[in-house]
Amino acid sequence: MNRRTIVLAIGVMTILSFATAVVRYKTEGEAPQAAPVAAQAQAASALVRFDSPTLGPINAPVTIVEFFDPSCESCRAFFPYLKQIMAKYPNDVRIVVRYALLHKGSEEAVRLLESARLQGIYAPVLEAVLNAQPQWHDDPKALMAWEAAQAVGLDVEKARETMNSPRIEQILGRDAEDAKTLGIQGTPAFFVNGKPLNQFGPKPLLELVQSEVEKARKQAR
Repeated sequence: MNRRTIVLAIGVMTILSFATAVVRYKTEGEAPQAAPVAAQAQAASALVRFDSPTLGPINAPVTIVEFFDPSCESCRAFFPYLKQIMAKYPNDVRIVVRYALLHKGSEEAVRLLESARLQGIYAPVLEAVLNAQPQWHDDPKALMAWEAAQAVGLDVEKARETMNSPRIEQILGRDAEDAKTLGIQGTPAFFVNGKPLNQFGPKPLLELVQSEVEKARKQAR
């Protein structure tokens, strides 16, 4: 093999080595980034479902997602603060309710609430059930929750006919899967425009909402 052939061979090998390194860099450098992006997309889709119950304007620029257990005492304690936030920002904030069932009576109460939603009285029944929670939250049948709901207009007979419907079964199953996807381990768990509330308490929640409202108003100008 003459000298020119050797030089050409070395040059070709160098180019091939460089090309291989570039491909390897792209493959190894970009692939790890794909997983977080996919995970973020999955988490975003797990936050809000099109048929989840909502309180407040449907097109509000700020969305509070609460993973909620109607038998959870902390959820009950937070409810007045959520009402205050909505009263302060009536056109800017909506609440999306998701279910994470961790207590006795939780599933029964959620079936009750979803039946009330079918009757168009979700909000008043939700408030009545939470107000009565100390009387029923250790009861698997949530009997006092049913009484409280009936007092604000729930057709109990009709609700008991719909509480085990495929639609409500689907909501329970889907919310459980979404809670698992998002790593929800306790209630209430809040997200504001997709941002998790990392510091628990009414004040941090209000501050996060205020920040998102101000940001939305600036963008709207």
